Amino acid sequence: MKDVQAWSGLARLRDPIEALKPELRLFRDERGNELLDLPNMPLPPADAPAPARFLPEYDNLILSHADRTRVVPDEYRTSIFLSLARVRATFLVDGFTRGTWRIERGQGARGAATLVIEPFGPLAKGAGEALAEEGERLVRFVAENAGAFHVRFAEQSH
Repeated sequence: MKDVQAWSGLARLRDPIEALKPELRLFRDERGNELLDLPNMPLPPADAPAPARFLPEYDNLILSHADRTRVVPDEYRTSIFLSLARVRATFLVDGFTRGTWRIERGQGARGAATLVIEPFGPLAKGAGEALAEEGERLVRFVAENAGAFHVRFAEQSH
């Protein structure tokens, strides 16, 4: 319920959510909190790896959890949630925020576009390759009119 309230910005949702519960699938997290999902949706195996993913600024996944430590470790909060309510673009490794990213554009209408990946710390084995592969797709999508596309890892930012 707290996640729905954080996501929607609405309060007093207990009654509407309780009314919907019989139609939803109920799970519990490691702390015993209720988690609700749509019924009959396929679930991945518990040991399925979470793929590397890039999230844009102000992404719903980062903002819609009442307990953001489920995806954003506390030690990285100040690197993601900036002043003036700005939320940086981030990337996930194994389902957790592990750094930020940005796209730099070269001069001219057809200049090169470079995805700059800034990890907060050392990445797990294989994560760099997965990020580079996913990053290549991202920079080509975001800057489709660029003359060239690059992915670069910056120094660790945390």
